[in-house]
Amino acid sequence: MLPAARALPPRLPRRPPPAWRWGTAGPPAAGLRALGTGRARRSEALAGAPLDTAAKEYSPKVRQLVRDIAGLTLLEVADLNALLKETLKIPDVGVMPAAAAASLLPSQAAPQEEEEAVPLKKEKTHFTVRLTELKPADKVKLIKEVKNFVPGVNLVQAKKLVESLPQEIKANASKEEAEKIKAALEAAGGTVVLE
Repeated sequence: MLPAARALPPRLPRRPPPAWRWGTAGPPAAGLRALGTGRARRSEALAGAPLDTAAKEYSPKVRQLVRDIAGLTLLEVADLNALLKETLKIPDVGVMPAAAAASLLPSQAAPQEEEEAVPLKKEKTHFTVRLTELKPADKVKLIKEVKNFVPGVNLVQAKKLVESLPQEIKANASKEEAEKIKAALEAAGGTVVLE
């Protein structure tokens, strides 16, 4: 028995008709011709396009408004900001994420924010206790006190430390601990500086 002949699918044309090549849904309607994209026509289309490099012209009203705002004091800017938020019903926004704040260009940042950003003085929580001077009459008492506050130091090492002033007694001490050490060393005849 001979194998059955298979039916071949109908052959598709290699190229679609010209009107379908340029993205039209079907053949062009009667009287319309397909758009050509030749070099000459592309350059003509680009030559007539407006360029965005031209300087933008602002109205006199906008220019006057910018001059008025630039002449305000810091308090007036803060009042203006509050009134605009109230009038336009703009909610207060929390602290801006660091990435968004870093991406702002200097021209985009609000001038009142730059002026209001007063560096906050952080209260120091850790101190370095430094012995700067001693009274020669109280040298022995001071050596004993230094031995008490410097861990792992014997009397000979404490004596060398006291004789070669200024010396750091304790680094990275809390405020309470630094005050305690300072009071004890000053009572023993030394001059102490907290840094």
